[in-house]
Amino acid sequence: MKMQVAKVRRWAFRVMRIGALASAAALAACGTLDNQASREPAPQPVPAAPAPGVTRVALILPLSATNSGATAAASIRNAAEMAVAEFGAGAIELVIKDDLGTPAGAAAAAESAAAEGAQIILGPLFAPSVAAVRPVARTRALPVIAFSSDANAAAEGVYLLSFMPQSDVDRIVNFAAQSGKRSFAALIPETAYGTVVEGSFQQAVTRVGGRIASLERVAVEPAAITAAASRIAQLAASGQADVIFTPFDAASMAVVSKALAARGVSGATTTILGTGIWDDPRIFADATLQGAFYAAPDATGFRAFSERYRARYQSDPVRLATVGYDAVSLVKALVKTQGPNAFAPATLQMPSGFVGVDGSFRFLADGSNQRSLAVMKVAPSGPQTVAPAVRGFGS
Repeated sequence: MKMQVAKVRRWAFRVMRIGALASAAALAACGTLDNQASREPAPQPVPAAPAPGVTRVALILPLSATNSGATAAASIRNAAEMAVAEFGAGAIELVIKDDLGTPAGAAAAAESAAAEGAQIILGPLFAPSVAAVRPVARTRALPVIAFSSDANAAAEGVYLLSFMPQSDVDRIVNFAAQSGKRSFAALIPETAYGTVVEGSFQQAVTRVGGRIASLERVAVEPAAITAAASRIAQLAASGQADVIFTPFDAASMAVVSKALAARGVSGATTTILGTGIWDDPRIFADATLQGAFYAAPDATGFRAFSERYRARYQSDPVRLATVGYDAVSLVKALVKTQGPNAFAPATLQMPSGFVGVDGSFRFLADGSNQRSLAVMKVAPSGPQTVAPAVRGFGS
């Protein structure tokens, strides 16, 4: 068994390195794109039985959703098909199903995939759709590798191959602690994303032996953000906090940074921290944030992936497209090396993990994941890597 695990680990790392050794930061909350409209799923064509020795893999995405999720879904589908083309179809057959962006559509797609002999489900994208697929997958004993970033969508046998806020927070707080910082102040948006980040932040600060000097949840509204940021800035200026954690998106960060600057606080005077949602040109153009830090996958792999994607599809991929590529690449590697044990929990939960386009990742028993992230410094020319992502997780 040890030899088998070592074999799949080496093969998966080698195969996925082609599109891997690569990366950067992602869609913060797939659940926010959810389309809750009641739409009846259209009848789906039934493919013939797979050829002997071929593993049928279902890819469920909101391809005809009535919101921006359809754009992300199309890019993920393209990336998945690109992985099949680059690594060769061979032992797998990819069957794509449209869930319409609704839980009912996702459940119907999962039922259809199971009836057609799929041995694993990739997707869906939205958290409510993942929840709708769970009972179908459990009844049919089908593992699921889904793309929602909402940790609540994870479950035993339902793994999330997404960019989860917890990994960002753990990495950036550890970086600050390793730099000698111990006193943290936080300004966190009053959103679903902020709720996840707040819990992760509190746990991470406790783990590194730090203290939280102040933590404010703020409505995403300019006046409220300005008032709270001014209070946090005063705390930092007085020496009561040596770190300011502000995981807002680029639009709101413009308000935060203006309020900080009015109190004489900037990335040059104080350690300012963010998450992967800072991976935005507007952040790099903000003079107040120059010298601030955030956690994200190393960008090298995503650049290489994007070049190949553009050459194939004459368009740019959405940032989340890499999950489609990595999911298919991983399935292909496991089928090739593990055969009937390809999707066993012990295989999918290998402690040393796998390497994808965005670097090392591993699935945990509860269905969530961990990613090895880099720490990036905000600079006018774009992000600068100040602490590289570590390859692998050890045994």
